[in-house]
Amino acid sequence: MQKTMNRKIKIGCLLLAVFMLSGCVSDRALEGKKEAEQVKKLVEDNNKQLEKKMENILYEEQTTNTPPTEVEIKDYNEKYNTAIIKTSLGDITIKFSNADTPKTVANFMKLADAGFYDGVKFHRVIKGFMIQTGDPLSKDDSQKNAWGTGGPGYVMPAEIKLENKKGTIATARLGDQMNPKKDSSGSQFFINTVDNAFLNGGYTVFGEVTSGMETALKIENVKTTAPGQLDRPVEDVTIKNIELLKK
Repeated sequence: MQKTMNRKIKIGCLLLAVFMLSGCVSDRALEGKKEAEQVKKLVEDNNKQLEKKMENILYEEQTTNTPPTEVEIKDYNEKYNTAIIKTSLGDITIKFSNADTPKTVANFMKLADAGFYDGVKFHRVIKGFMIQTGDPLSKDDSQKNAWGTGGPGYVMPAEIKLENKKGTIATARLGDQMNPKKDSSGSQFFINTVDNAFLNGGYTVFGEVTSGMETALKIENVKTTAPGQLDRPVEDVTIKNIELLKK
């Protein structure tokens, strides 16, 4: 709880700093164009620093998990190519794109193997778009205001090759402004419930649903909070566990 409060305080202070700097632009601009340009540059420089601090807060280490080693990447991809995501509303079977996204696949498998996903909720559901999960903070209702910002304590390099078609599974990530390399979240992922061509080239797609798409659509159609309230299911939809299947 204390950690959540510290996170809120940190983020609140950063946002306050942005607002204060923005206010400075309005006041100082009246003193002359040249000086206004100088202030604008100062704000831009400060915003870059603030964004970096915000990124560090959002991805601060939360567990002792580590990304897969080269040996683990090889072993997981040689051993498995399928997983069953067992949710509170039914099962979803995923076939991985091992050849195109070996690092992303191995990372997902390593976390699943360690029970990392057991108990996480689908924290963001948008009908006609996608369903998203994988945030360890969603296991704790007292941290609800921070859901969507959690991870294993690291990010993964982008492996952007495949298209966001209906039924594909892809990694979530921070936006381009804070994440120009398009690095993937270390654990959060979403399932496209329709063809989302506008996401192509921006997200790492690492597998597709081979059975249980009706479960994904069932999750997509649950009642959620308003869009301005983060599109959270009113009643929890949870991942019970993820079972890896050998080739």
